[in-house]
Amino acid sequence: MKDIITLEKIKNDKNFRALIETANGNLDQMGYTEHGLRHVGYVSKTTANILSTLGYDERTVELGAITGWIHDIGNAVNRQNHGITGSILAFDLLNKMGMDMHEIGIVMGAIGNHEEQNGHPISPVSAALIIADKSDAHRSRVRKKNFNPKDIHDRVNMSITKNYLAIDTEKKVIRLVLFMDNKVSSFMEYLEIYLSRMVLSEKAATFLGYNFELVINNTVINNRKNVMAPYEKGNEKEVSED
Repeated sequence: MKDIITLEKIKNDKNFRALIETANGNLDQMGYTEHGLRHVGYVSKTTANILSTLGYDERTVELGAITGWIHDIGNAVNRQNHGITGSILAFDLLNKMGMDMHEIGIVMGAIGNHEEQNGHPISPVSAALIIADKSDAHRSRVRKKNFNPKDIHDRVNMSITKNYLAIDTEKKVIRLVLFMDNKVSSFMEYLEIYLSRMVLSEKAATFLGYNFELVINNTVINNRKNVMAPYEKGNEKEVSED
């Protein structure tokens, strides 16, 4: 009989912890933003909150939390195709822990499809992971010890003073709301590096039966009828967590 693998067991597993720390260290050396415990904690909680708010069962919510916690372990090997590599690493470790093979398949598929270069929303867990991961843009992700104002990723993230992800179940909208300091960066720079991620987030929201809105400084950027429509807050529930 297979064990019920919980988020707590995953968090306490020394192998997963080592891979997360190694991945973050590798990306630090390459000049990438933070991908350590803060990021995976945010993605884990936010993925679970999305699924819970949309009414999925408790086990699906927990699988979302587990997937969010380990989604970036492939960076311990290489940044390129880290989603696919991470899914293979996850298979071996989760199988040894005794997780049900069907559940392993859900986790693997979500991890292997969270990159914008080659990913597709293929399940509720996959779609929620994509949205949670791509919503984590904020100045807290900038590594302060080597902040480089000439680096567009550092500039964009440093310019974001506040962000949150919210769901309006009445209007069927998943909304990413950002507040940017235009003296540090700009809408155009944000879109230069995040456009493909936002397109994937739109696809993920559609998979879940929702529309996706990107709001920057109270302006809806991806409104189909009016590109620069003003943002009107509705009965939304914030689902992102630091």
